[in-house]
Amino acid sequence: MASIEINGIRKSYGALEVMHGVSLSIKDGEFIALVGPSGCGKSTLLRMIAGLEEVTKGDISIGNAVVNDLPPRDRDIAMVFQSYALYPHKTVADNMGFALKLRKTPKQEVEQRVRKAAEILDLVPYLSRYPRELSGGQRQRVAMGRAIVRDPAVFLFDEPLSNLDAKLRVQMRGEIKELYQRLKTTTVYVTHDQVEAMTMADRIAVLRNGHLEQVGTPIELYDRPKNVFVAGFIGSPSMNFIRGRLMDDGSPRFISDDGVSLPVGQISDSARGKDLLYGVRPEHFIISETGVECEVRVVEPTGAETAVVFMLGQSKLMAVFRERINAKWHSTIKILPDVSAVHLFDAESGKRIE
Repeated sequence: MASIEINGIRKSYGALEVMHGVSLSIKDGEFIALVGPSGCGKSTLLRMIAGLEEVTKGDISIGNAVVNDLPPRDRDIAMVFQSYALYPHKTVADNMGFALKLRKTPKQEVEQRVRKAAEILDLVPYLSRYPRELSGGQRQRVAMGRAIVRDPAVFLFDEPLSNLDAKLRVQMRGEIKELYQRLKTTTVYVTHDQVEAMTMADRIAVLRNGHLEQVGTPIELYDRPKNVFVAGFIGSPSMNFIRGRLMDDGSPRFISDDGVSLPVGQISDSARGKDLLYGVRPEHFIISETGVECEVRVVEPTGAETAVVFMLGQSKLMAVFRERINAKWHSTIKILPDVSAVHLFDAESGKRIE
C-alpha cells in the first residue's frame, strides 16, 4: 500500500488548461472518490496518477517517490476501466493471470494468485469460461480480479459500474466496498454518480471545471457543503434553493424574492443585508399546520418514500416524505422546512454562510 500526494497539478492541451493547480493528499489505505459533472477533470486526474496522461505542471507522488516521469508499469498501480477490456479468446483464468505471465511470474504462483482472487470475487466456478459466457457483472468482477492478482500499492477505478443496469450497479457497489474492506489497498475511484461516492468512499473530492471545490467525508459534504455547487451536487434528490433576503424585526425570517416567509435559525452577522440562497434538502421538509401553503404539481410514490414536487410561491421545489401522504395534482399541502437543517448561501459568491 502507499499514500498519494498530488501537489499543484496543472494539465494543458496546448493553450487550453483543464486542471488548475489541484492539490490533494490521499492517505495510505484510504478509499477516496473523485466526483463531479462530465468535463470536470476527474478522469484526467486519475489518468495522470496512472501515468496515462502527462503532467503539465506540479508533482504526483506515490509512496515517497515522485512518479511524474515513471511509465505506468513502474508505478505499482492497477486500473479498472469503465469497459471491461477482456481478451475474448482467453478464459477467465487466463485474463486474470495475463499480466503476471508477462512479468514471467512462475506458473504455480500465477495459478495461486488467480485462485485466491477468484475466491474473493466468487469467480471460481467461472475460471474456465470465456467472457462471452459471462454476465456484465461477472465480466466486471473478472476485470477487478485482473487488478487484484497484481497485488498493487494503489487501485484506480474509472467509472467501473457505468455500463451496468441499476440493480447490478447496487450489487457491484457493495462488492467493491467489501473488497476494499478486505484488502485495505489505497483506492482512487472516479464516478459521476454521487450516490456511489457517498456509499463507498472514506472521503470524497468534488471537482468542477478543473478546480477542487471541497474534500471531506460523505457526511461532512452532506451536512456542511462549502458552496452552492457542492450542496447541489451531493445528495439525491438535490438540494432546493430559494433566492431572497433576511428580515429581522425581532423575529428573524427569510423572505423570498416573491414574498414567501420562511423560518431561519441563528443568524450570522455576515448574512445580513445580502442577497441569499435559502437551501433545504428534500428530506428536510415536514408537513405542518403552521407551514406555508403550497400547490402540488407531481406526486411520485416509490413505496418506501413519496416524492412531491410543489410550488412555493414562484419556486418549484421537491420534498421527500417517509410517511404516506394524501397529496394529488393541484391539491394544496402545508410544508415547513426543518430549521436545524437549513443552509444559507451568499447568492453572489455561492459560499455557505456559517
